[in-house]
Amino acid sequence: MRPPVTLPVTLLTSMDPVLRDSATAAALWGGPGTVLLRYDLAPDRLHRLAAEFDRVLEDVDVPLEHACLGCALREDVLPAVAAIARAGRAERLVLALPVTAEPLAVLQALTHGTDGADDLADLVTVTGVVAVAHGPGLLEDLLGDELVVGAAGEETDRAVGEVLAHQLDEADLVLVDGELPARSAVLLDHVTAPGCVVADLLAADASDLLAPRRLATADPVAEPLRRSDLRAARPSGADDRLGVFTLDLRTPAPLHPGRLLEEIEAVGAGRLRARGFFWVPSRPEVVCAWDGAGGQLSIGTIGTWDARRGERPRTRLVVTGVDEGDAERVSAAFERILATPAESAAWTAPEDGLEPWLGDR
Repeated sequence: MRPPVTLPVTLLTSMDPVLRDSATAAALWGGPGTVLLRYDLAPDRLHRLAAEFDRVLEDVDVPLEHACLGCALREDVLPAVAAIARAGRAERLVLALPVTAEPLAVLQALTHGTDGADDLADLVTVTGVVAVAHGPGLLEDLLGDELVVGAAGEETDRAVGEVLAHQLDEADLVLVDGELPARSAVLLDHVTAPGCVVADLLAADASDLLAPRRLATADPVAEPLRRSDLRAARPSGADDRLGVFTLDLRTPAPLHPGRLLEEIEAVGAGRLRARGFFWVPSRPEVVCAWDGAGGQLSIGTIGTWDARRGERPRTRLVVTGVDEGDAERVSAAFERILATPAESAAWTAPEDGLEPWLGDR
């Protein structure tokens, strides 16, 4: 049986379990009607906690063959969310993801997924995404090169900055624990969506956390599932100040594969948050991804140009940094790796050196 209206869902992401629990406590103390669904991943299982402000509804471990967010979504998260929505007793749901989980896959599932019986979009509406961050360490967490520690206590190959950047991409509200230095506040303005609110974690209450911010925007690029779309990358509009800058590198020209590999350190390394797309003359039909944070840069493919909609190959990289000289370094390197019209027209080589990242031609 479907509820007469969809259940409002606030998605909560974090890099720290203590900060996450502080935020969920604030949400629950708003009074009856709010249900918390909190997940944690262990090496071989998923832990699910469901609670209201005055009682625990469930506290169970779910065995998982693979302890990953994808398996957790399919096997437990979506069915649990759907069951709460169908029951019709909750007025709102706070879905707290495992620490270091990125929100995009969950947003996609809640928007386009099914629990096997119903489309989730018929049962729930995501009204807000909240990211919780540590204020004093935010700049280094986002732009430094520390690696994420996995569920078993081992270092992974994911950078803390990469995960935090993806959490901030989708955030409508950033709750900050501790003092946020002025330079870090400017950085947040540069790397979050226009209209994203930044608030003190300890001063926030349920009305702050549960406000339907995601439905209030009139910005089409800020709609759910478009903020993380690298093809929609653009500057936030924040002013460059206190040493924080954003470059909007746009051109119809492709990147030259050989010079890209030669200059990859100059254009992509350092304390940068970079997002966007590009193309190469060796693969003119392919849209290539550019996604960098935490000292790492990821490139790959994200589809093809849609000629029916008038799309033409083009390049756009949005790069934010904080270190002196980096804006000039990146801008100059970007100009050096652009392919000339003659180089593009004359490209005939069967290989381009980008096969490890883009696949075979």
